[in-house]
Amino acid sequence: MTEIKLIIFDCDGVLVDSEYLAAKYELQTYAAFGFEMEVDQFAAEFAGMSSELVFKEVEERLGRSLPEDLLEKMKNELDDVLKAEVEMIHGADSMLDRFDQPRCICSNSGPERLKIMLQKTGLYDRFKPYIFSARELEPHTPKPQPDIFLKALNEFGVKPHEAIVVEDSVHGVMAARSAGTRIIGFTGGRHSYPAHGDQLLDAGAETIIANFGSLPAVVDAYSQWAGIGAA
Repeated sequence: MTEIKLIIFDCDGVLVDSEYLAAKYELQTYAAFGFEMEVDQFAAEFAGMSSELVFKEVEERLGRSLPEDLLEKMKNELDDVLKAEVEMIHGADSMLDRFDQPRCICSNSGPERLKIMLQKTGLYDRFKPYIFSARELEPHTPKPQPDIFLKALNEFGVKPHEAIVVEDSVHGVMAARSAGTRIIGFTGGRHSYPAHGDQLLDAGAETIIANFGSLPAVVDAYSQWAGIGAA
């Protein structure tokens, strides 16, 4: 048996339904510069990536540079959109009531945006002060690098196999796998798509859940099962 001593949640697309809103806003902005893609495809392709990486990828596909101040303008405007419209993933609040283990958030989003989204959805006080942003790491090493998960493990004094990460993106799953934690893929956000679960499994998730009602039973099962590749 392996006692699960920490549950680590991604934020965007796991606790708050922000990925679709962000994709819709960003795509509308990039469309003014000739970048065309369906919102669902944009959300699926770029979920979990930092805004800087998405910006660079759009520039590469367009074959030209975008205005230098555009990224900062987009960040500020998207914060306003999220503050007004973001909603909690269904069942996140009641799910948290069912766990005794310590919990935290590990996200690529900046600390200011995390606070905006979590306060809007009423989840901020459920996690503070254990809300970790990869943007605060020195050097800045976002997912798919494992550094933000390693920080959480160190903070709680927990071994990797004693922690479960709940992630909705391939980049996040890859980061958790590199950190050595157990991994649950989550497909309950509005940005999810038919191949989503398979892609998370291919990246290293051990199982997939589509709603938070399933999470407590899966966590209990993980405490009984050593995991893929374990002796």
